[in-house]
Amino acid sequence: MASSEDTEITLGTGKLLVLFFGLVAICAVFFALGYSLGRKSEPTLAAASTATMPQASSNTTKAPNGAGAPPMTFYKAVEQKDANAELTPPADKTNSTAAATTTPPQAPPQATSVDPNTTVPSGGYFVQVAAVSKEEDAQALVDALKKKEYPAFVAAQSNADKLFRVQLGPFVEVKDAESMRTKLIGDGYSPILKK
Repeated sequence: MASSEDTEITLGTGKLLVLFFGLVAICAVFFALGYSLGRKSEPTLAAASTATMPQASSNTTKAPNGAGAPPMTFYKAVEQKDANAELTPPADKTNSTAAATTTPPQAPPQATSVDPNTTVPSGGYFVQVAAVSKEEDAQALVDALKKKEYPAFVAAQSNADKLFRVQLGPFVEVKDAESMRTKLIGDGYSPILKK
């Protein structure tokens, strides 16, 4: 009878490390390959969707997904009331006559344009909700806050950073400003307290 001998393989620490890092290198190669192929295929997908867009936009109605429309900014999406706010693009000038006949007239917008020369009361405490670079984003956020009955306004731009600051106030006492800040945090904002 022939006896079968079992052989035992023992690997030292060095061999285990080489094996481990070899497997990590192989995984990294496959990840990099998949990443680069995915990045290269993205423009073709975007080109394919824009190639079909002129055919879809030849109709008088817009596509419900808003393809080809400029993306909505965050604060404009917050202002929208429907669940698919990011899917409804703002009405452009060419479709304004069609939209005017199908939708009931709305109340005229408030004249709340930002005047850089407007001085904001300097005394007291303010609660700053956001500092944004686009005036329309700041106005949309102010309008959304005013709908929730907050005393919001857009502070004058400083020459240093050119940001539009959405603030509430002024508050005489710091405890009043802090309670307003707490209320805003409860509504999902991330405000800061400023003097």
